[in-house]
Amino acid sequence: MADVKIEETLAKAQEVVKDVVQQIAESAERKALAESVSAVAKDASNFVSAAAAVVKEKVKEEMAARENQAVDAEAPARSYHVEVGTDETMEDYKKELEASFKQVRVGDVMTGTVISVTEEGVTLDLNYYAPGFVRPEDVSLDPSFSLLNDVHVGDKMQATVVKKDDGAGNLLMSCVSASDTVGWERLQEFMNAKTVIPVKIAEAVNKGVVAYIENVRGFIPASQLSLSYVEEDKLPEYVGRSMKVRIINLEKDRKKMVLSAKDVLREEERERVKQNIASLVPGTIMEGKVESLQSYGAFVDLGDGMTGLVHVSRISDKRIKQPSDVLKEGQVVKVKVLGVKDGKISLSIRDAMENAAAAPKQEKEKEEPIPAEYMNTGSLSSSLGDLLKGLKL
Repeated sequence: MADVKIEETLAKAQEVVKDVVQQIAESAERKALAESVSAVAKDASNFVSAAAAVVKEKVKEEMAARENQAVDAEAPARSYHVEVGTDETMEDYKKELEASFKQVRVGDVMTGTVISVTEEGVTLDLNYYAPGFVRPEDVSLDPSFSLLNDVHVGDKMQATVVKKDDGAGNLLMSCVSASDTVGWERLQEFMNAKTVIPVKIAEAVNKGVVAYIENVRGFIPASQLSLSYVEEDKLPEYVGRSMKVRIINLEKDRKKMVLSAKDVLREEERERVKQNIASLVPGTIMEGKVESLQSYGAFVDLGDGMTGLVHVSRISDKRIKQPSDVLKEGQVVKVKVLGVKDGKISLSIRDAMENAAAAPKQEKEKEEPIPAEYMNTGSLSSSLGDLLKGLKL
């Protein structure tokens, strides 16, 4: 009885082993088949790549041959027209061949050239067999943006492929979507390089205004709009204005960008003052206002952002202990420019006063009458007789 059970158990074990072996064999066949398919696909890919390389090389050879023919025939050097009843050049064929090998997927960011702008949207030449099309709402998020006024034929635009066929044979694309990928990267580059960026103010909000760069919303605080603080009720006056700004803070995770026009204006002001200072001529007499008094001298505001120093020894022709002995802040004074060095202006009140005192004396000397005059006859007028009157011989 036991032998029978053992034989039955062995028979069942053999069946199980057989099933397992069969499954392993089938799995191996599937794996081999998969590997075979993968190998074929790889070979096909290599073949396509090799074919593309051959075609491109043939194109180059054809172009070189036609160039030589054009030179021999004294034809224009860059007119590689193929005489097949069309005006397409070898360069056109090359682009078409390259476009036919290009693989485009949804989500790809592509750069195209604007070839058409209408109220329905923007058409892009992508150097691909199908053009790209961007709907108005996918071009920009800026509420002040005007499709017909701000986009022109020939402009370059970056857009993300949203759909491979919009129903009219175009790639449906979005510039707004592209800004989420490459836009922030470019903004980071702008910030690192301290690039000056032209913007148009889109709207006034609480404590500042808004402008868009690369389809990303940027905030300009009221304190960064001008060299002086802009009051809240004046903010709407900035809407629609064009300004130059720099990015001073960027946080992609929080979708936050802070801009500053003040930073650019301050730099422009420094450059303007620098040019004004460089144009000062030593010896020039100017009028200024005492800005501050220090133990070593007085700073005088000359206007146009220029401030010069009058050393204590140049304030008065009398000996003084400190500038406050003869000057006070806000006092208007005449100063003489002594020189400019490293952007610093040296002034003198004492020299300006000496010049002022010398001027009337020089004018008086010019007005002194000449004691003897030539008459119309050419002889001396009187003084000779007066000189001889008291002379005894």
